[in-house]
Amino acid sequence: MRSFLTIGDFARATHLSVKTLRHYHETGLLAPAEVDAQTGYRHYGTDQIPTAQVIRRFRALDMPLEEIRAVLAARDLDTRNELISAHLVRLESSLARTQSAVASLRGLLQHSARSSARIEQHSVDATMAAAISEVVDVKDALSWYQGAVAELYATLAAQHVPITGPAGGIFSNTLFSDARGEATIFLPCGATVRPMGRVLSLAVPQIELASIMHAGPHSDIDLAYGALATYVAQHALAIEGPIREYYLVGSHETADATLWRTEIGWPIFQTAV
Repeated sequence: MRSFLTIGDFARATHLSVKTLRHYHETGLLAPAEVDAQTGYRHYGTDQIPTAQVIRRFRALDMPLEEIRAVLAARDLDTRNELISAHLVRLESSLARTQSAVASLRGLLQHSARSSARIEQHSVDATMAAAISEVVDVKDALSWYQGAVAELYATLAAQHVPITGPAGGIFSNTLFSDARGEATIFLPCGATVRPMGRVLSLAVPQIELASIMHAGPHSDIDLAYGALATYVAQHALAIEGPIREYYLVGSHETADATLWRTEIGWPIFQTAV
């Protein structure tokens, strides 16, 4: 014989508040076994306690209600496990971002050595390169960069074109001001590359730069940008033009982002002052 509990007793049994249980009923996640037609009182079966306990644990892992509903409705174990695994992957990704942000914040609070990184003024010669240019969103910039670099290396290898320098990037001001703009990733080479897919030949112009070296992943590269901007404002004559980046050690060389080395260049007009 099935036993029933009032919503208050069910709340005590499951550690889900009455307000939460009402919300789960309204959204169709966990409906009471019976609802009195005259009073509207909700009653839950004791056999619903395990389901409530599962829901509570999923919510503790920040799983959205729609996904919990899909897990509970899954007709086979494989489907259920796939849904749970997908959420765990998202949690791991979120945890990695949080850990990176925490490390970056600790660096700021402890006056990280990045703030005293050496800044130089120098001229970069013009060079021929293979390049990929597209309008991208800032939020997609890192994954787009990694894909573009891989495509450039593969294209030059397929055409037996020698590489003469590290990969670089040219980024329009609107990419920073509007969070969307033109980005170019290029790979210097010793011969003219034949157009293939997204890859085109590009003459990268000569430029004068104030530059700083950023060590590590790009998640906190804004710290280096801030130090460079401060230097340019105080010591150099900044000119209009896109920012340059040079990937001396990047995703093509190693998957370990802590080993990446990125040179950031701010366009300037060099003077003797």
